[in-house]
Amino acid sequence: MTPPHRTVFTLDYPDESLARRVERSLRPEIDDIEGDRTTAALAREGATLRVTVEADDLVALRAGCNTWLTLTGVAEATSQP
Repeated sequence: MTPPHRTVFTLDYPDESLARRVERSLRPEIDDIEGDRTTAALAREGATLRVTVEADDLVALRAGCNTWLTLTGVAEATSQP
């Protein structure tokens, strides 16, 4: 059953290379930090990266969004040439 709460972050980067580096930084975390109440998924098309966070309740959704936005910020900061 699909969790009832979902947020999708669409991140547009200046080029596909940067989007790919951010995606590669985040991808290993998908299976490592999922909890009992949240899941996350990544998808990339060209220079656009999409992070989808799904949760069983709003508290878990907020926590999941905070986690993935923080991880994305770190990945962006460390992926700049």
